[in-house]
Amino acid sequence: MMPWTLLGIIAAVCALLCAVGFYKFVYFLSIGYGFAVAGGGIAIIVMALLNPTATPLWILLIQAALFLAYGIRLSGFLLVREIKSASYKKTFKEVSGEKNPPVFVLVAIWLSVTVLYTAQVSPMLFRYVNKSEDIILPIIGFVISVLGLILESVADNQKSAQKKERPDMVATKGLYKMCRCPNYLGEIIFWTGVFVSGITTYAGAGQWITAVIAYICIVFIMFNGAQRLERRQMARYGNDPEYNAYADKTPIIIPLLPIYHLNKKQ
Repeated sequence: MMPWTLLGIIAAVCALLCAVGFYKFVYFLSIGYGFAVAGGGIAIIVMALLNPTATPLWILLIQAALFLAYGIRLSGFLLVREIKSASYKKTFKEVSGEKNPPVFVLVAIWLSVTVLYTAQVSPMLFRYVNKSEDIILPIIGFVISVLGLILESVADNQKSAQKKERPDMVATKGLYKMCRCPNYLGEIIFWTGVFVSGITTYAGAGQWITAVIAYICIVFIMFNGAQRLERRQMARYGNDPEYNAYADKTPIIIPLLPIYHLNKKQ
């Protein structure tokens, strides 16, 4: 049984918080994304406090804390990067252009990401609604999510440090020896943990479909993001032997998986 009313409340929260995309449309998928995930987690905790169920409150509190940490880290990092980094501002303009798309396009993006972000935090809502009392698999999922969050944070910090040292080259040290997009890998791992934490609580086809589609979407988005990043890097560094040597031997997202390029080399 799908808790449509509660899903609607979460969707309203996510829609409100990711509406910053109307200022700059890429914010729908970046800063607004972090806001929405954090807000969705907080909204579910408020529901649990107002109407407690058999689900251990501490389980919901941990999941909400992870969503909050994820959102603050992501949105905070992106805001600081955009404010401080001149090179990022230049890249931002190249990628997004100066103008927002037409209003009807913005509305379509807004509604789409609202549905996606609601689905992404839905495993926590389903656990609350279904009054699930198990704790083993949620704990395993939380550990996976924490590892993903740590990986993502360290990767972003290492990239920032290396770009300051060598603004003319992509990051190649530290976690970037393991794969070329360890921050995207961390994102996938974080949401893998969220999905795993809810496996024992999903009830009915609707809940399973919502959770599975949300997970598949985030994996697809990360690979698509890596593909677009590689395209920009190839345009900028494609004639650099050092870059080509690094890209040809370093997996793009998944370590040890020999997928080195998502774009055809010229």
